[in-house]
Amino acid sequence: MALPQAIKAKVPFIAPFTGAMALREPFNKYAFHVRASYNDETALIVKQLTSLGLKKIAVFYQNDAYGKAGLDGVTLALASLGLKPVAQATVERNSVDVTKAVQTLVAAGPDAVVQISAYKSCAAFIREAKKTGYGGTYYNVSFVGTQALADELGKDGAGVVVSQVMPSPYNAARPIAREFVAAVKAAGQGTEVNFSSMEGYVAARLLVEGLQRAGGKLTRDSLINGLEAIGNQVLGGFSVSFSATDHVASRFVELSMLTGDGRVRT
Repeated sequence: MALPQAIKAKVPFIAPFTGAMALREPFNKYAFHVRASYNDETALIVKQLTSLGLKKIAVFYQNDAYGKAGLDGVTLALASLGLKPVAQATVERNSVDVTKAVQTLVAAGPDAVVQISAYKSCAAFIREAKKTGYGGTYYNVSFVGTQALADELGKDGAGVVVSQVMPSPYNAARPIAREFVAAVKAAGQGTEVNFSSMEGYVAARLLVEGLQRAGGKLTRDSLINGLEAIGNQVLGGFSVSFSATDHVASRFVELSMLTGDGRVRT
């Protein structure tokens, strides 16, 4: 893990591409998180499902720290409602061997399957589950890679839900989306408009904000102080906040849906 190395070197660790609580609790002065946590994402997913009357929720997760962090988030959110997963099954990292997982979860007859894995294994699970006749819904957290999952699934992706921790780069309603798309165009070929690159853009904007507040002589400590001095800010309609006691810039989460033709609807 990179965080212990950053702590040892006393270097600010900015915008890790993870929502794992293990990097957030206990509070660490060197870690600055841009995105919401997996707990935030899974809480919204569970809220959405249960509000629709769907309470039989199964979890398909990658057998590693990432997958287990997502499973913990789902379990915690369900427990707050007096519920628990009706079934859970794993897949190994870098594997698409999902046959046993499909058998286990489909047999439980869940209303929905929450997936905490890589896009290839999630896509493989969805395809195999559909072949069995399973007609429930599929929910993923943002780390899956929304566009990668959409491309992998093709028409089988229609109706698959993915939680997002960044404002949609495909919706021009927020100024930050328009600013991001303009920056991508200015960068030329090789840069894609998607949620992952939007996250990188927001992280870069926050880093610049911190650098501007770091003072004349830039040091590791002055950058930490500069980032903490950001306080409450609105970047093109997207609210962020850093302080000396809170290094999580955003807890924003919303749901998106794949359309089956490679697009993402929010």
